[in-house]
Amino acid sequence: MDSRVLLSLLAAITAFFALAAGVAVGHVERSSYWPNPAPDRSVNPAAGGKVPEARSLASALEKSTRGDTYVVCKPNSLGKAIRSIRSARENGWKLRPKGSTKRLSREDADRMLRINRKLAERCRFRHIQAAVNKAGNNDRVVVMPGLYLEETSRRKPTNDPKCVQFEEESENGQGAATYRYQVKCPNDQNLIFVQGRKLTKEAVPFPPRENRRGIPDAGACIRCNLQIEGSGVKADDVVVDLAERPLATELRGPADPIKDVGIRADRADGFVLRKMTFAHGNEHGIYVHETDGYLLAKVKLFYNKDYGTLTFTSDHGVTKDCEAMGHGDAGVYPGASPETAEQTTEGARRLNQLITRCDVHHNTLGYSGTMGNATRVANNNFYDNTTAIATESLFAGGHPGYPQDGSVFEDNNIYSNNFNSYSAGSDVEPRVPVPVGVGILIGGGNGNTIRGNRIWNNWRRGTMLFHVPDALSGLSSVNSVSHRNRQYDNIMGRAPNGDRLPNGVDFWWDDAAQQRNNCWYDNGRVTTSPPAPVLPSKCRNTSLGATYGVQSAELFACAAAIDADTYDPNACAWFRPPPRPSSSAQSSAGSMTLPMAGSAARTRLTAPFSDFCVLSGSTLTCAPFRDRL
Repeated sequence: MDSRVLLSLLAAITAFFALAAGVAVGHVERSSYWPNPAPDRSVNPAAGGKVPEARSLASALEKSTRGDTYVVCKPNSLGKAIRSIRSARENGWKLRPKGSTKRLSREDADRMLRINRKLAERCRFRHIQAAVNKAGNNDRVVVMPGLYLEETSRRKPTNDPKCVQFEEESENGQGAATYRYQVKCPNDQNLIFVQGRKLTKEAVPFPPRENRRGIPDAGACIRCNLQIEGSGVKADDVVVDLAERPLATELRGPADPIKDVGIRADRADGFVLRKMTFAHGNEHGIYVHETDGYLLAKVKLFYNKDYGTLTFTSDHGVTKDCEAMGHGDAGVYPGASPETAEQTTEGARRLNQLITRCDVHHNTLGYSGTMGNATRVANNNFYDNTTAIATESLFAGGHPGYPQDGSVFEDNNIYSNNFNSYSAGSDVEPRVPVPVGVGILIGGGNGNTIRGNRIWNNWRRGTMLFHVPDALSGLSSVNSVSHRNRQYDNIMGRAPNGDRLPNGVDFWWDDAAQQRNNCWYDNGRVTTSPPAPVLPSKCRNTSLGATYGVQSAELFACAAAIDADTYDPNACAWFRPPPRPSSSAQSSAGSMTLPMAGSAARTRLTAPFSDFCVLSGSTLTCAPFRDRL
């Protein structure tokens, strides 16, 4: 192919990903830095350096427990708690839609009733923000069942002109709200704001430092190791709703928002949030920013305009037992994660964040990872999204961490991601252009591992891989991305009960000349595009550099449609569901069979977690992760 045509094609690919990268429709991110990953020992116990452990609800009432406890309630909270506990005892409940039904034993139900009655006696706050403001290091905020509208925060101006003085010029030329902005105007954007560290007089450099390790103006901890939790049985018992008319709004449906963010934890090392629901933010439900050590557990996120959870430039984090539904961008988004994989300067490579046991469904994107480095996504269900998972290496809103690398997607069920959020009748307003009907999409990422997943009934593609040259991302080097991605031991096109429910094509990639050492192997019988004979079966390939006509035509058409700022399905096929694949016919794109390690019916991996690999000549050397998170 003529080099000018190839460059045009790559530019088209980049145009797509520059938009699909998840650029916030709302506020631009400030110039952000990764927190110091070492524990902060000025606090006792130390804050950060690891994922914090949740303290039990009962311990909030113990006199010997560390920190103070502040209880938030509504006049009807105790009655709601009693009804919820009785229902959980008699009928059971689920943490998430695809989870198992749980039931409280009589002993546990009695214990929870006693705890909630004592909490009601200690309640002194009607608003969560007021209790947070009172809290300090190691403290607890316990929120009893009820609907929390945070009326005082709602009344604060949004985008107040008085706060503009605290903005900084961002890397893309727009004004960005600084940490000082958030502290001085805590409820301008946020319904609930958690200030983790003091303001300092240190100047924030602009342009930002090239080395993003260490926050240049980090002050002392004032709300580190803070735990906020609902006292009910389930996340649905405590609802924080940002809808303008919450009493007339379905929780699992769209609404006009009153504020941008449900709760923002900023520089709040050791932060724990659990058993709460956040809905109808103009941007995000939960936002964790520049924080070392966080745990989001048993949380639900519904119909926030951008993200359910955004954990931006944060480290040592876990999100687990969650449900995320109805988001215009992604249900879960660990954006601009620290460089702790191939680019690490630490003594050993490590994973820095984990998303596990979550049901992520009915979003434009289930998971987004713009510079989502060294994250582990394991044992989740991604279904009924437009695209289930996307990770890539395009700058968006000043995201540090280029190029994206080292994430692991394993043991997930990724199926039926054919939701067309671009249709006229969609209840989700799409904020990014992604193809309808795709399981996993990598755009310019390195060293990612896709393994042990079950991927079925995604009508366009099971997985997609694109090359994105550095030059088209504004960098001088030319070939640092789209290498060493490995996809193996996945079960393609077959549901857990054994039914054949094929993907449109199992594996689709552009095979650009610059790609090196991407590989697909031990996935059983699969369909591919390019055709099967080109599929490299081991991690020793040098790309043939062939660019296929079907890929070129599709990418050009969609890049033009996106550049025109339209989601026109007549111009770009991505914006309409493809036809459902036949369960009996193999794709015309080609198919091949490769040996499957072990039984094809297995659903979990038993191999050790040791998959950072480097190819030297014909020798592939793998080194273990330091930990699994």
